Amino acid sequence: MTDFETTSLTGRIAFQHTTPTKEPLPPGRHALGQSEERDTYLYVPEGVDASRPTPLMVLFHGGGGSFERIFPIMQKHADEHGFLLLVPQSTFPTWDIVIAGNGPDRERLEKALAFVAARYTLDPSKLAFAGHSDGGSYSLSNGVANGDFVTHILAMSAGFMAALHQEGTPYIFIAHGSKDEKTPVETAGRDHAQKLKAAGYDVTYLEYDGPHASQPPIVAVAVRYFLNYPPKG
Repeated sequence: MTDFETTSLTGRIAFQHTTPTKEPLPPGRHALGQSEERDTYLYVPEGVDASRPTPLMVLFHGGGGSFERIFPIMQKHADEHGFLLLVPQSTFPTWDIVIAGNGPDRERLEKALAFVAARYTLDPSKLAFAGHSDGGSYSLSNGVANGDFVTHILAMSAGFMAALHQEGTPYIFIAHGSKDEKTPVETAGRDHAQKLKAAGYDVTYLEYDGPHASQPPIVAVAVRYFLNYPPKG
């Protein structure tokens, strides 16, 4: 087994910011053609200048979820703030790391990121892994593993964290409902925040009165964190 194959099992993604060499896509949603079913989508809001540094958010759906279910909660924010939105879909009902470890989903994500970087100048200070439930768990686990280019992790209602590798120092936002019936806050949100703070990460933890469901006000807070934290000056 090569060194790369070994590190890829820990969730490591081969990625680097480059000067775009291909034509950008027009505004709207675009299937990347990675799969006939459960493809990866890129959403390009109006007004994006491919030659100027643009924030990118990678949004991961929850278990049993899909692009159609997760995309609407973030589209208006991408439109309002002008950031690119990459929305992968798990090969199986949920992400590979939840089932048996990093595999096809990591590989597809790596190719999707390269696709975007070849067409847009990405802002190296604003590249987020974000998600809800299993998507939040994926964001935490593989965001920590790729903190050399992932600058922000936005984990909402994440049930677990399997950080098999640590790289870099991403800023981490964790939000969890105090009435979460699927992933109890004591062993999920609070525990994740405590462990990551103890490991030296800059963690913002938000606990709110709510169940295991996407909360539009919390999503809005997460977006503001991504775009404005840390404050300049």
